[in-house]
Amino acid sequence: MDNLDNISLSSIYKRKKSDRDIFEELMPTKVKEVLLVATLYDSYSIVREGQFTDKIFGEFLQLNLYTYPRFTSVNSEEDALKMMEERDFDLVIIMVGVDKDIPVKMADVLHDANQCIPILLLVNNNGDLRYFQEAANQFDSIDRVFVWNGNSNVFLAMVKYIEDKKNIEADIKNGNVRMLLLVEDSIQYYSRYLPMLYTNIMTQTQNLVQDESADDLHMILKMRARPKVILVSTYEEAVEMLNKYRDYLLSVISDVRFTRNGVDDPEAGIELLKYVKQILRFPVPYLLQSHDVNNAARAREIGAEFINKNSESLSMDIHNFIYKRLGFGSFVFKDMSGNPIMVARNLQEFQEMFKLIPDEALSYHGKRNSFSTWLMARGEINIAEQLLPYRFEDFNSADELRNFCLDVFEKVRVKKMRGRIINFDSAIVDSDRYIIRMGKGSLGGKGRGMAFMSNFIENIDFKKIIPNINIRIPATAVIGAIEFDKFLEINNLYEEIYSNNDYEHIKAIFLESHLSEGLKAKLFRYVEVMKGPLAVRSSGLFEDSLLQPFSGVYATYLLPNNHPDKYVRYQQLINAVKLVYASIFTESAISYFDAVNYKIEEEKMAVIIQTLVGQEHDKRFYPSISGVAQSYNYYPVSYMKPEDGFAVAAIGLGMYVVGGEQAFRFCPKYPTINPTLVRDQVRDSQKEFYALDMSNPNVNIVTNGEDAAVRKFKIRDAEHDGFLQHCASVYDLENDDLVPGIDLKGPRVIDFANILKYNYIPLADTLRFLLRLFREAMGSPVEMEYAVDLEKGDGGLPTFYLLQIKPLIRREEALSIDLGDVDKNRVLLFARQGMGNGEVSGIRDVVFVDPEKFDKMNTKEIAREIHRMNKKMDAENKEYILIGPGRWGTKDQFTGVPVIWAQISRARIIVEMGLPDFPLDGSLGSHFFHNVTSMNVGYFAVKHASQEEIINMAMLNQQPVVEELNYVKHVRFQEELTILMDGRNRQALISVGEQSF
Repeated sequence: MDNLDNISLSSIYKRKKSDRDIFEELMPTKVKEVLLVATLYDSYSIVREGQFTDKIFGEFLQLNLYTYPRFTSVNSEEDALKMMEERDFDLVIIMVGVDKDIPVKMADVLHDANQCIPILLLVNNNGDLRYFQEAANQFDSIDRVFVWNGNSNVFLAMVKYIEDKKNIEADIKNGNVRMLLLVEDSIQYYSRYLPMLYTNIMTQTQNLVQDESADDLHMILKMRARPKVILVSTYEEAVEMLNKYRDYLLSVISDVRFTRNGVDDPEAGIELLKYVKQILRFPVPYLLQSHDVNNAARAREIGAEFINKNSESLSMDIHNFIYKRLGFGSFVFKDMSGNPIMVARNLQEFQEMFKLIPDEALSYHGKRNSFSTWLMARGEINIAEQLLPYRFEDFNSADELRNFCLDVFEKVRVKKMRGRIINFDSAIVDSDRYIIRMGKGSLGGKGRGMAFMSNFIENIDFKKIIPNINIRIPATAVIGAIEFDKFLEINNLYEEIYSNNDYEHIKAIFLESHLSEGLKAKLFRYVEVMKGPLAVRSSGLFEDSLLQPFSGVYATYLLPNNHPDKYVRYQQLINAVKLVYASIFTESAISYFDAVNYKIEEEKMAVIIQTLVGQEHDKRFYPSISGVAQSYNYYPVSYMKPEDGFAVAAIGLGMYVVGGEQAFRFCPKYPTINPTLVRDQVRDSQKEFYALDMSNPNVNIVTNGEDAAVRKFKIRDAEHDGFLQHCASVYDLENDDLVPGIDLKGPRVIDFANILKYNYIPLADTLRFLLRLFREAMGSPVEMEYAVDLEKGDGGLPTFYLLQIKPLIRREEALSIDLGDVDKNRVLLFARQGMGNGEVSGIRDVVFVDPEKFDKMNTKEIAREIHRMNKKMDAENKEYILIGPGRWGTKDQFTGVPVIWAQISRARIIVEMGLPDFPLDGSLGSHFFHNVTSMNVGYFAVKHASQEEIINMAMLNQQPVVEELNYVKHVRFQEELTILMDGRNRQALISVGEQSF
């Protein structure tokens, strides 16, 4: 697939906006600053003793409108103009005093000064209403006239009227927001209606939001998605809005008598509703209101509700209409006679009751469009729009209608959740399309990476790009970091853990302590639902973040999760969570914090619980393939470039790869190229693999640690399980060649030939494509861990699972090395295979494995000796250069020195030294490698007997010895060493004393 390199991230990443994203885009125009112009007397009458500000604040706060406008009061036209020059205002309100002409002329002046600011007139005397009602169309500079009857909620209505008028187009475009059209020309009545409508709509929206929202910010944002109230006063204005937004109409509330064709028309409201019914595909609730009670019958004729404007209960009538007809209240299921039989207060209850209601209730509501109306009012627009086109008569039976609706509910629910973080619900935990959150707080570094990957893959249609494989993440739940704080708090652990460095003691008290009751309940429901093995992984705040190097420091526990007693499985999971919490305080973790100058108190721990990828065979559970891949290759061969990246793959659990054991390395861009000699491939092929031992349901992770349930098996066991056909070749001794597949007799070589060379599955293309996309998305080189299940999954296809994504940080300052400018007698090391960048100073110490004493059968002892010296260097707060043969950080003791990061944490430069018959092909242990790159530790490889590269062992042996053990020697130079790393050309130089270029 050569065109993969030409596909840009922006062209395929069609990110589905979350509800939160949509809500944040709504109401782009807000009234934040209001200029109130009133005479001293009028100003005093409404602002007296500071009550006005309190009342306005109260109106907004009562409706949970936490952003409210600031009112600035001035007393004259001159002061208003001056204030408009000094500040930006979103609205001007001019109060009408004794002289009715002055405010109108003032509006003209202010309008000329800034034509972008809307101007509203507020009448303070009902006696002036008639004048302004008759002259309203003559006021070119005034947007609308309101009347104040002493209730401050008119100011709320004026502000929201302007906001809705300005935002209606954008809000419908961005969020499918509904429009409530109010047709009223009476200043007195719309000044009364608007406050009632806004108060009712916002109160009901607030009630709906509180049923569903996870946090206060989400509630505030969702309030923006309330229906917009649009006020018009003529037939033509109403028709214009209806034609423009007919598909988003929630309801029409209309007077009967208003202007049509320029004249007062007593039939305008009736004709308008007839027109509405003609142009709408689906009916909406209508409300006619009039002084004439005889219009009630005419309203019924056209299917509208009716309200008497003279009614003493006008406010309650409006309230009831919004509640009952617009769907803002509970949904009342009724029988054919209209008698209530069930009441659903929220969407969850509605969907549960929908399964249970009798057929006659389905018929009653199906014929009235009740379901879609109620759902629309609750913001469930996707569901409502799918139900709207259908009538009860379109189905052969009530059961057919019921099943159709339930299917729509489920499809919309799943679609909404894809790629998102969903609050815990035991009914939806077993899915690889979203992430479940157990508890609030940060997801931690790994958790953020999982959330990013989930969102990423759910917003790209990979089937169109790489059609023959599914791309997923494992089913994932995350315990938020706040639960870690709760755990420490409710068990009074703070003083104990930060004053005691004994990890075994801390682990013991953690195991004796209790998780919060809420978390325990969720974990119990989780193990009831989830079947099959689980991985319980750390997700510290600093782990795998863009700028911090913590990787592989904390614990991961694998659980078979197959005990027949769910209470045993629950206790195993509880213990795993506590042990992950305790792993912050291991010696390895503490040395990390010291190395990067952080305090351990700053760390918080989230926990990831994932289903383990793989299949069970003969009590062994493991994935077909696992591996790591990096977008930048520090050891390219042939015509590969560093930017082409590399991948490592193995059979079985991924710890085989991240631990640096013998696995198969390839370039995703050139998967058929293998520069290694055939005999070397046979020698270095994977001989064993890790799997989860399912034969012991009573696994004891407390006593036996992280690997309690993990066992190492021979590759022949994987062949017995049927996994080798596409993953191995057979060595043909006669022809000194590898034959893909395992049909022949002979040594098995794990080279994934059928997959990489003959594309049995598009693994190389998948890795290549994802590495490039993630590199672009994260703005840095990346490493990802993955697993592949060759068993047929969705669509009969194998599945590629993304397990982890993290950045590889390369700092590339302009620095070049010319060996010709250097005094050769002062060169300690020159390498052409190096990584790291920049200049390092202040180092005089070198710790190295003496090549004359090196014994590949005793590399574990060598690791212990290095650890001893590292502790001493740590106590002295010194950094050093570490030199030794083979791979650093490998778990295979026969290919290098199997150190962990804590054992060499003070090493500033690490050098792999080639020896005869000892491999030198890079420390591929994922966690080890990530820490090297992200901490900008220099890492060099010097081949044995190279003509171009140098390690001056004679110079090392001439230096004063600080300490010498059986295999390892520590020397200290009298002068500081100059260390130069050219990251662009991957060269490195270490010399004695200062060098200038």
